[in-house]
Amino acid sequence: MMVHNGIGGNLKMHCNMLKINIAGVPEHFNYPWIQAIHNGLFQQVGLNVQWTNVPEGTGKLCELLREGLTDVAIVLTEGILKDISLGNPSVIVQKYVESPLLWGIHVAASSPYFSVSDLQHKKAAISRNGSGSQLMAYVNANNQGWDRTIKFEIVHTIDGAVEALTTQKADYFMWEHFMTKPLVDRGIFRHLADCPTPWPCFVIAVRADFLDQHSQQIKQLLQLINNQTQTFKNQDLLAETLAAQYQLQPDDVQLWLNRTTWSRQNFDLSEFNLIQTQLLDLNILSCKLDYSTTIASLN
Repeated sequence: MMVHNGIGGNLKMHCNMLKINIAGVPEHFNYPWIQAIHNGLFQQVGLNVQWTNVPEGTGKLCELLREGLTDVAIVLTEGILKDISLGNPSVIVQKYVESPLLWGIHVAASSPYFSVSDLQHKKAAISRNGSGSQLMAYVNANNQGWDRTIKFEIVHTIDGAVEALTTQKADYFMWEHFMTKPLVDRGIFRHLADCPTPWPCFVIAVRADFLDQHSQQIKQLLQLINNQTQTFKNQDLLAETLAAQYQLQPDDVQLWLNRTTWSRQNFDLSEFNLIQTQLLDLNILSCKLDYSTTIASLN
């Protein structure tokens, strides 16, 4: 894991500040958090928010919540619901990104595969078991009408996926379209198609014991990040800023911004049940979850 050097330490900490450890993927979706921390917004209300980048993705984020190594995680909806069903002692306090995540389906540039149909019965690279890259491979298989017997190669990070595909240890890799596009532009990967999530993509999950002790501070945290995301797109030269931060092209970032919507709401019962039904049908969930113990209301 990599911690943003200096983030959370720009202003002098006070001993009475509550420290909140937050973890998420180092992607453009999470830049509102980085910006808010850098600008000292949480410190102004007495919160010492520390951000940790987790390039391994959802499976690792769920592990950190389970082991008490982070208090809050910005995590994929399908991944945290699956892990809660397996005993993760966390709850969802809010949707974070309302819009679907656009998963690109990629092969090595030298690969003999030129359409998604070529990938049936081929091996998928995934960051780890329970990761979004694994769960979305099942979604894609279902979309294609394939059986769900998929072979996987665990690669941990996008760098591991590059190594696995170029050495033919795996045949394809699903990762966020825009964050993977630089590898396509450089001729390392070939992009075959996209597979959007059929649900809002990111949620904010909190360890249940931490929420029990600090519910008011979590409410403050959510209010501040919601204010940040509500005005996020109004910034001058935002596409250029994000492009520089994440080594992307400004035109690609603008396309991503145009299709991305942040949220300030939580799942209501009907939406929760709809998503749960989809996940059960995909065999991503093996049992039904209880709404009242999975979704936390802070109103």
